[in-house]
Amino acid sequence: MTTGTLTELFFTSVDRYQGNRPAAMRAKMGGTWQAISHQELADRVVAVSLGLRELGIAPGDRVSILSETRPEWAIADYACLCARAADVPIYPTLTPRQTEYILKDSGAAGVFCSTPEQVAKVAEIRGNLPALRHVIAFDAPPGAQRDGVMTFAELEAKGRAVAAKHPRVREEALAVSPDAIATLIYTSGTTGDPKGVILTHNNIWSNVQAALEVMPLTADDECLAMLPLSHVYERMVDYTLMRAGVIINYAESFDKVAANLGEVRPSIVLSVPRLYEKVYARVLENALSGSAVKRKIFFWARRVGDDWATLKLDQRPIPGGLAFLHAIADRLVFSKLRARTGGRIRFFISGSAPLSPEIAKFFFSAGLPVLEGYGLTETSPVLTLNPLTRPRIGSVGPVVPGVQLKIAADGEILAKGPNIMQGYWNKPEATAEAIDAEGWFHTGDIGELDQDGYLKITDRKKDLIKTAGGKYIAPQPIENQVKLNKFVANAVLLGDKRKFSIILVVPSFEALEPWATAEGLRFGSRRELVALPAVRQKMETEVDSMLGDLARFERPKKVVLLEQDFTIESGELTPTLKVKRRVVEKNYQSIIDATYAEGDALTAGVEG
Repeated sequence: MTTGTLTELFFTSVDRYQGNRPAAMRAKMGGTWQAISHQELADRVVAVSLGLRELGIAPGDRVSILSETRPEWAIADYACLCARAADVPIYPTLTPRQTEYILKDSGAAGVFCSTPEQVAKVAEIRGNLPALRHVIAFDAPPGAQRDGVMTFAELEAKGRAVAAKHPRVREEALAVSPDAIATLIYTSGTTGDPKGVILTHNNIWSNVQAALEVMPLTADDECLAMLPLSHVYERMVDYTLMRAGVIINYAESFDKVAANLGEVRPSIVLSVPRLYEKVYARVLENALSGSAVKRKIFFWARRVGDDWATLKLDQRPIPGGLAFLHAIADRLVFSKLRARTGGRIRFFISGSAPLSPEIAKFFFSAGLPVLEGYGLTETSPVLTLNPLTRPRIGSVGPVVPGVQLKIAADGEILAKGPNIMQGYWNKPEATAEAIDAEGWFHTGDIGELDQDGYLKITDRKKDLIKTAGGKYIAPQPIENQVKLNKFVANAVLLGDKRKFSIILVVPSFEALEPWATAEGLRFGSRRELVALPAVRQKMETEVDSMLGDLARFERPKKVVLLEQDFTIESGELTPTLKVKRRVVEKNYQSIIDATYAEGDALTAGVEG
């Protein structure tokens, strides 16, 4: 079996594309998009790697990266790999205590920090980290040198100054073993301390090769990157893009993606369902807030697009009349959506959480296919991906080359292949629990394979709700359906070991507040708004309207309105915007308990 390393991937890509592509990556600095060529990238990576070696960073050492996604993140990552060290990403949104745990558990000898705020976070906990010898700042805080902080520019200069002493730096970087640890990525677990996932060079390299066989990338493509490089999804994708010669444009932030799409005009975008949900909600809101004619045209176009997409996805012929109607719908509605995304998108990729089939079908009918994939940090991460030539909406696609999947007796998805992690850092018991004696990794997800090998995820094994009556409910499909309503921003279904389920709903205040004002309702804050009986009734009606196809036991008996959305800062969202169900349940425990107590009292009254 062929094996490889990420340093080999990097230098091979530089050799192939330097001088042939306008840039390796771009980022917006000072209001303009600045390009970094392949040669400049390689020079900076080598300089920083030599700087790390001058600091005493040895092969096998761990160096952390505490930063938002930006070019320096990628440079630091490749530099660590070239120094034959393993890097340890840390989300910049983590608290000092969480950051301390990762730095201490990994035994990091150094840490790259993006901003003065991140440097201050490390300074607060540095006394508890005896192994931490070096702090390097991308953006130097005032008095950095005095406080024992080296700037990124100083580290780079230190490496350049000794370059003549290391004529074989490239050969030494390429000598790293495919089995050497490339990175420790700490999972954002919902309970307990996070676990450090051990991924080798070959784990990730093999996954890149598999992805290249499935993803139709060309050296003429450009991508807008918007997800955290601290997450394995964005990181592995960026390695894949680098290998394919795709220009990586780093978005300013998730909130500025809409503007950046128009500026960069990418051909490929990889994101999470939250982006596609927000785009769809904005399109729907624009249609509903327009004139009666505009609304009628939109919903007509959506129906036509749905009929067209059904046949197209099944690879059946499109009747001439339907093709003509779709062309009109495209001119009146869908072309505007494509223009809003830059006008050059060939395909989107969605991962990290399930995407609503309704949203996926709408994008497909607009000529913007969203290819869903599936994987985990422990699998480097990609296990499955829908092919552009024949995507199957509602599935996450067939298994990628070189990987095996099977469904256990209880429905759990098991995986085996060269991309499976080596284990959890310092946690042999957790490793033995995750990887069985035959080498199968237990994903914790429930799913099924259809006759063509396409995988459908039902839910997380741990998230399945078992009511007191013994009925199982899969919450994610229900939540996704509710979130399609224009009055709903977020939703979490709860009810494990309870007599019935309830649903916590964050209203879309952009839609709810104008409705309440038009209804003549008086409120001074969002807390007052969600407490109004008329608003509660409205939201219950809207939620109920989305759940007509559910069995009676699956339907939530109570709708609980929340005054603010879930956030990364509160710990209720992961950095890739997945809801942490356990944290939400803990944060709203008193409201949840009161809701069930009220329901029990009503039941008792009826029975009495």
